[in-house]
Amino acid sequence: MSSLDEILKKINEANNIVILTHENPDGDAVGTSLALYMALKNMDKDVELIIPKHSRVFDCMPGIENLQEEGKREEYELAISVDCAAINQLNGWSKYFENAKYRIVIDHHSSNAMFGDLNYVDMSSPACSQVMYVLFRYYNWEITPDIGTCLMGGIITDTGGFQYSGVSQETFEIASELLRKGVNISKLYKVLLATNTRTSFELRKIALDRMEFLENGKIAYTYITKKDEKKVNAETGDYEGLVNEGRNIEGVEVSIFLHETDKGYKASLRSNNYVNVSDVCLMFGGGGHLRAAGVTMEGTPKQIKEKLVKEVKRQLV
Repeated sequence: MSSLDEILKKINEANNIVILTHENPDGDAVGTSLALYMALKNMDKDVELIIPKHSRVFDCMPGIENLQEEGKREEYELAISVDCAAINQLNGWSKYFENAKYRIVIDHHSSNAMFGDLNYVDMSSPACSQVMYVLFRYYNWEITPDIGTCLMGGIITDTGGFQYSGVSQETFEIASELLRKGVNISKLYKVLLATNTRTSFELRKIALDRMEFLENGKIAYTYITKKDEKKVNAETGDYEGLVNEGRNIEGVEVSIFLHETDKGYKASLRSNNYVNVSDVCLMFGGGGHLRAAGVTMEGTPKQIKEKLVKEVKRQLV
């Protein structure tokens, strides 16, 4: 029996199921979770999707009104984690995963800790939503226009609109199939990647004004504090995408962006050609992908910058 068959067996056996994803969820986390939620609802499962906070840019995704801030049970028969590399990265509710009778992990991060009873991790996939699409096709689950929109939203955001190196022939074949099912890809792209809120624009101005270039322009660094967010009345997720501002500058190999959280500073790293930023973040307890990774660290922006730059320099040529 393959792991995919085992996953379906456990889903069929469970009556109540909880879906969890990582903190500060991006479009891939939200899209994958919502697609799975709707599929399980179509199977008449008692399913809950716990995402306490999300950026309002994702309000365009069908089913977004079903997100919960916390669970209704202390123990679930089945917990499914999607798009999350480690249990300590779950969005404040890892207890629901730990207390569940059975635990499944579905992911695509190379740094995944395989923390489930059953783990299905495709590290070659550019988005967890693409992994979820494979499950839908394998199980012959119906992909409605709403489900397809959520899957496409996840793929669009995690591939930067199909521009990152992990995009494969299969990614475009999936996009073509979802287009045939009625998914409005151009509209999704416009809302998710080409539209900024006024507050995100104000944060972008602050981040760009602070940007530093280090190591002969190969490293771009900037940060945002809670004070900055309060100043412009920022909402959850208004800082999304700011790390790409540095990476898109000619000559930059690694972009480092920090934003302040209740746990310290969340560092987001992106690279262009050869630096493995996942290895850099793993040094400090984080992780992610070859060209996109993150970690939460304590200290001042200057202290964190020095630590990260020191590790990045080891890989610069």
